[in-house]
Amino acid sequence: MSFPYIPGFLSFREIDSTLSAINEIKSDFQLIIVDGQGIAHPRRFGIASHLGVLLNKPTIGCAKKRLVGNFQMPENIVGAYTYLYEGEEKIGAVLRTKINVKPVFISPGNLIDIESSVKIIMALTSKYRLPEPVREAHNYCNLLKRSEA
Repeated sequence: MSFPYIPGFLSFREIDSTLSAINEIKSDFQLIIVDGQGIAHPRRFGIASHLGVLLNKPTIGCAKKRLVGNFQMPENIVGAYTYLYEGEEKIGAVLRTKINVKPVFISPGNLIDIESSVKIIMALTSKYRLPEPVREAHNYCNLLKRSEA
């Protein structure tokens, strides 16, 4: 990748390789979960939004860190969440997927709302902080990086 990582510009760095990988998928998928932001982004158009618009598919951003917005910490209960706000605008959710572990930041990317995004992420989360599709993709990328070293 020739474009450096700059917070808020992840899409410029990763959209081409992401689209190439998605084009290899042989089955018809209904939803994409992205390790990044959707509308919880300074321009309300993070990588999840960008990808969703290009593919005309529902997308959800699921990030480990907040890029923008303010929130109240959710209760220390699995499934508890609070909303992420930028001023008066609701831009995502702060979701507790495990007790005594930092929450994740959920934001709709395209063709989905905040509440549906939270329900889907919780349905795909088991014993780890991140939902399984994001965790597995992260593990696979780390495996590829190690094999190239």
